[in-house]
Amino acid sequence: MARTAVTVEVLSRTGAATGAGTDADPTNDHVVDLGGYPVEEFIFRFTNTNGSDRVATIVAGDNPPAMSAGQGNLDITVPATSGDMTVAGLESARFIQNDGTVNIDLAASFAGKVYAIRVPR
Repeated sequence: MARTAVTVEVLSRTGAATGAGTDADPTNDHVVDLGGYPVEEFIFRFTNTNGSDRVATIVAGDNPPAMSAGQGNLDITVPATSGDMTVAGLESARFIQNDGTVNIDLAASFAGKVYAIRVPR
């Protein structure tokens, strides 16, 4: 089944309203279309409304182009109920897929939101 697309929000010098995010879909997982920009320009945020901690996994990319994909996936534990975790500083060399996307897998019963925010250079 196709992964659920995460809407990308773009920050600017004049400000940007916080977007609504994309509803978590642990059945189909998620994909972020980077639009030709490097992963280094993105922040990923995860909120969890489930009563237990849940894990969001940023999946290692395809080699090539992700020459450092051998370092593996990145698991982010999002605390229960009102958990809110943000990650940045990721490397294209580890996480980019050969189609220019990033894949995000969610643990079963993950409930909440997934955000992808691009910070232009």
